[in-house]
Amino acid sequence: MSNIGEHPGLSFYYRDGCHLCEDMWQHLQSIRETHPFDVDLINVDSDPDLRARYGTLIPVLASGEEIICNYYLDPVGLERFLSGLPDSE
Repeated sequence: MSNIGEHPGLSFYYRDGCHLCEDMWQHLQSIRETHPFDVDLINVDSDPDLRARYGTLIPVLASGEEIICNYYLDPVGLERFLSGLPDSE
């Protein structure tokens, strides 16, 4: 079992009943089997500021203020983040 902070930490912003959120969460779980990372689950409806910021973008996978992807999982973007490579934009 790994210690918190040993792997990159991410935030997963979601809403109950969101099928895109459920799909992204399932994909994240499969990726975590080979690329361990910590994920905080955050329901955007738990806070008015989060709802205003992310409500129309969910699901959102972020690290701090950096959004890695939203609506659908971007496996290439996530891989680049986990390996510490810069974005190709």
